[in-house]
Amino acid sequence: MTGVLEQRQATTEPVAGILSRVVGGSPELRIEAFDGSSSGPEDAPVTVRVASPRALARLVSAPGTLGLARAYVTEEIDVDGDLYTALRAMAEVTLHSIPRREQLWLARRLLPYWREHRPSPPELEARPRGLLHSKRRDSQAISHHYDVSNRFYEFVLGESMTYTCATYPDADASLETAQATKYELVAAKLDLKPGMRLLDVGCGWGGMVRHAAAEHGVQALGVTLSREQASWAQAEIERQGLGGLAEVRHLDYRDLPDGVFDAVSSIGLTEHIGKANLDAYFRSMYAKLRPGGRMLNHCITQPRKPDHRRTDPFIHRYVFPDGELEPIGVLVTAMNQAGFEIRHSENLREHYALTLRDWGANLERNWTDAVAEVGIGRARVWRLYMAACRLGFELNNIQLHQVLGVKLHADGTSGFPLRGEHGAY
Repeated sequence: MTGVLEQRQATTEPVAGILSRVVGGSPELRIEAFDGSSSGPEDAPVTVRVASPRALARLVSAPGTLGLARAYVTEEIDVDGDLYTALRAMAEVTLHSIPRREQLWLARRLLPYWREHRPSPPELEARPRGLLHSKRRDSQAISHHYDVSNRFYEFVLGESMTYTCATYPDADASLETAQATKYELVAAKLDLKPGMRLLDVGCGWGGMVRHAAAEHGVQALGVTLSREQASWAQAEIERQGLGGLAEVRHLDYRDLPDGVFDAVSSIGLTEHIGKANLDAYFRSMYAKLRPGGRMLNHCITQPRKPDHRRTDPFIHRYVFPDGELEPIGVLVTAMNQAGFEIRHSENLREHYALTLRDWGANLERNWTDAVAEVGIGRARVWRLYMAACRLGFELNNIQLHQVLGVKLHADGTSGFPLRGEHGAY
């Protein structure tokens, strides 16, 4: 009899009250639920609407960021107002999930909803198969994220088709200016000059390859695991008349043919490699360089030693399957042990927050076309992902580092000036 009474109490407890305990009582946030309950100021700038009991069932099966994300992606939870503002009001949950003790409390309260409305995970979730970070599985993971639709990425990324952190000369600079500034920063650190050979691994839609060829007269080869990216990039290279200098291939970096390069850029690849493969990765890049050649590694990092290898479960299931983020010290150590002398490192996390701000604005501006291209579910995944990651970079939950290394000459010389431009290295 006691169990029946507890179940009845759980089903009649106001939904908004249950959720407000979990997400906190920020004055910027109001919660309204399908049972007529509400919590928070009526004049709050954003309102979270719990539209269906299925949302509560999802919170029982995954009582944290994944459950909340599933409910948002399927429109069982919606947000009136700016999603970034809503996530900022729930920052503790957004960045660190719901504490285990609160998850158990929440599951007990919502168990009847799970029994009655138990939903399957949305079909958009990634389920890569095979050995972690094998070539086959990496190909599946990359395809899930990058082979969505080139047109969709055009809506989000803008003219540069660059899906990595930009570098802003000031906070009001345009996204295109900031991306061009980033590529020029990489070129300066690598000391690119006409006639040099550049290898760009994980090249995306070929932004660095095209910049190096067009602006510095460099012979540039880019490789990517995404077939869609490679096709788009090679067509754009030909459209810009850069075919004599630039090339992008659909190729795993582990299958690169023999050859020696003057410089290597790796912009946004290391996150996909996995800690177990870092040493081999940097050794392979070291082997591709001539003595005196430089490597610039640009990737998202952890601000501290992680408790687990994988990313947030929402990011892992919907955005970056099998992604692993490491602290900067792990990456520097791996580069150093591979033979590189480390010459410079910098953290650009504030720049990534601004980049995500601008990608999010692009998505909202092109929302109708984006939904028509990829569907409402995937568009909502991207809206949520970019807003949450923007907050993560702002609050130092994640970082973005560039690390510059050099393969020394046999006599130990580096070829670096005593001081670089602006004393940067």
